[in-house]
Amino acid sequence: MIVHTTTVADQPKGKGFFGHPPGLSTLFFTEMWERFSYYGMRAILALYLYTVVTEGGLGMDEPTAVSLVLAYGASVYLTGVAGGWLADRVFGAQRAIFYGGVLIMLGHICMALPGGYSSLAAGLGLIVLGSGLLKPNVSNVVGGLYSKDDYRRDAGFSIFYTGINIGAFIGMLITAALADRIGFHWGFGAAAVGMALGLIQYVLGNARLGNAGKQPVNPLPEDQKSTVLVRAAAIAVALVVVLVGATFLWGVEGLINTITGISIALPALYFTVMFRSRQITKMERDRLTAYIPLFLATALFFLLFEQQAATLVVVTDFQTDTTLFGYDFPVGWFQSINPLAIIILAPLFALLWVKWGDRQPSTPMKFVGGLTFVALGFLWVIFSGLFRNGEGLMNPLMIAFVFVLFTIGELMLSPVGLSVTTKLAPQAFSSQTMGLYFLAPALGQGVASQIAQLYSEENQNLYFGGVGLVTLALAGVLALGTPWIKRYMHGVN
Repeated sequence: MIVHTTTVADQPKGKGFFGHPPGLSTLFFTEMWERFSYYGMRAILALYLYTVVTEGGLGMDEPTAVSLVLAYGASVYLTGVAGGWLADRVFGAQRAIFYGGVLIMLGHICMALPGGYSSLAAGLGLIVLGSGLLKPNVSNVVGGLYSKDDYRRDAGFSIFYTGINIGAFIGMLITAALADRIGFHWGFGAAAVGMALGLIQYVLGNARLGNAGKQPVNPLPEDQKSTVLVRAAAIAVALVVVLVGATFLWGVEGLINTITGISIALPALYFTVMFRSRQITKMERDRLTAYIPLFLATALFFLLFEQQAATLVVVTDFQTDTTLFGYDFPVGWFQSINPLAIIILAPLFALLWVKWGDRQPSTPMKFVGGLTFVALGFLWVIFSGLFRNGEGLMNPLMIAFVFVLFTIGELMLSPVGLSVTTKLAPQAFSSQTMGLYFLAPALGQGVASQIAQLYSEENQNLYFGGVGLVTLALAGVLALGTPWIKRYMHGVN
């Protein structure tokens, strides 16, 4: 039997995990519980925002509510760069994951308290900060369990991705049921319990990670640490002041617009910093160039995909017959179709990539497939509208298939995107490049928070049709550019 070891984690320690390094089990279950909390809360967030106060919600108008959900999602991913930087230069990825989990748990506890807008602001703020520490670094440590030429790498990320979706599926079922039957704050409380379980699992299984992410890969020199950290803290305070000021002056719309602006500016700024760095080689710079179209494709994908928790919630809530087999399903359960489909299909995709080996599609072509299927999901909403019942409501199974199409696209793009990011990352920017990857869904959701305001039931076909067709066209452009992208990837597939 050949024992695979890695250059980063110095594996193996203990039994393997489905033929993969044993540390994958720790990260699998930690991320499973973190996603239980994140997606469980997100499944009911839009409903909580626009439900009238007398029924336990905050009573926002629907366009503002869905835009705020998307802006919140963008904020979660925007903090990934800071989390990656802190891991690379101060904490190490392993400690960053733990600190992030604690903040996330505290955020959900705040959401569970019936404090109106105050509890909402405190809870979402803590979750945003904690996710920035945890999310990019847990994925980076997964990459650290494998050498860059390990053929199991994409399959390992697909298995990891299955853990994400097991947590998301269970979380959505529990929180949506609690919110529907008892009250929204019970659902938020369940999310807090989920993150607490994730922290316990992480501490107990930490030894299996070996040296992957244990120390900063590019630590700050001791004589510069205080100065740099003070500057970083000043920047963080300035951003908070800008966000609070925008909210005070222009309300929630001002906050959303500011987050959109940051989601556009930050990726451009960060790519510029990395390209100008003297710490990366010419080959690393070429690979970073190849990464740009993949980054933009990821942003476009999530512009559509993340509307599961926004415009598609409104479609499901007001235009879909939620009664199936004599049971009235909570609206939040429709979002659980995506992680359920992932659980079923991800192992099949993982086996497919391994079976095909060197004959599998290149990474850019997998991205083309991801964009194609998410676009088809948008177009399927229009098709579903052709088959309404006597009350003018769409068939729930037709709408459910939208989420299945999204899932196929997600499996072709998202876990592959995580994997290729760790392979194309310059060594000096290891965790930070994973943070940069998460700026892509931030950019997508930031732009979506503006586009979603154009949605209404009256122009529904124009909205979903226009966005879907434009996405298909851009998928074609990416396919045409694949040979150029592969050339600049210098052998990375």
